[in-house]
Amino acid sequence: MGSHVPSLHAIIPAGGSGTRLWPVSRAGHPKFLLDLTGNGRTLLQQTYDRLLPLVGVEGIHVITGVRHADAVRRQLPDLACDQVVAEPSPRDSMPAIALMAALVHRRDPEAVVASFASDHLVEDVAAFHEAVRQATAAALEGYVVTIGIDPDAPSTAYGYIEAGDSLSDIAGAPDALAVRRFVEKPPVEVAEEYVGSGRYRWNAGMFVVRAGVLIDHLRREQPRLYEGVVSIAEAWDRPDRGAVLERTWPTLTKIAIDHAIAEPVAASGGVAVIPASFGWSDIGDFAAVADAMQSGHGDISVLGDPSAVAAMDTSGLVVTSGRTVSVIGLEDVVVVETPDAVLVTTRARAQEVKRLVDHWRGAGREDLL
Repeated sequence: MGSHVPSLHAIIPAGGSGTRLWPVSRAGHPKFLLDLTGNGRTLLQQTYDRLLPLVGVEGIHVITGVRHADAVRRQLPDLACDQVVAEPSPRDSMPAIALMAALVHRRDPEAVVASFASDHLVEDVAAFHEAVRQATAAALEGYVVTIGIDPDAPSTAYGYIEAGDSLSDIAGAPDALAVRRFVEKPPVEVAEEYVGSGRYRWNAGMFVVRAGVLIDHLRREQPRLYEGVVSIAEAWDRPDRGAVLERTWPTLTKIAIDHAIAEPVAASGGVAVIPASFGWSDIGDFAAVADAMQSGHGDISVLGDPSAVAAMDTSGLVVTSGRTVSVIGLEDVVVVETPDAVLVTTRARAQEVKRLVDHWRGAGREDLL
């Protein structure tokens, strides 16, 4: 199960600031650089760890912001310099993935590229590997392939993938289904209908496709973006690489891969989904952190030094940087202590933490962001 998948290259877009995880996650030190499970490995490192058996060190490529490139290299020291690319500014996922796919394609025209977020968790790595293998098999047949997570609840935090007919005739992909459409995050009553129908999966933003097929779709669907990415890739091994990147990158269309490629290609029957269940989480808020924690005592999960926390008749999560935290008589509480900020909320309202980030930004407290 752990052997390499021939021709497969993994792309890890490492961006975002994780505002729902403030004050632990900051713009200068976002959630993918953090250990949010208490196992000693950051989310980025855990992503690397589970991809390594599939593609090897040479098959992993990370694209991140200029501000974070050095930290990424420190956390992933086995990657060569050119395997970590710094984008000059955030342009959403499509330009980042397209550039890495174009660079891989220049070196290996037969390559299959697979994009996986840097800040997600997977519990059952063997099941994840099997899903990626099936997705690669379908990608070799020309499909854009996504891995759809079997929903265990009518969540309104995720987009959904509506599956259609079986594509089980694809060798090596017995679970493949055609994708009818991608749906944005729905209201709860619609999510309940989706989950009840059995036709929908959560969209985890995992895409597997032949690099050449992706570039061809980009040429048709996003010609301006295509031209810009190709011009950067062509200059990559020339002395003017930096100048071309700085000049061209700001002109690239700011768009997610879902909108740029997945949605229009699905409408023409070119997208497949591999349904999977492997304990996936995007660690989107502190409630998800509490669920993922491996250490705790009683009804409290503790991220940090447990000896610094006293929690009596209390349930929830405490995150501490080392200062003593004492809590008594609260249910489903979230207490987060950092050297310069303290957050107190509940698990039920953990999704709203980004409102506090907006507040402090409006108050001019850039030091807190």
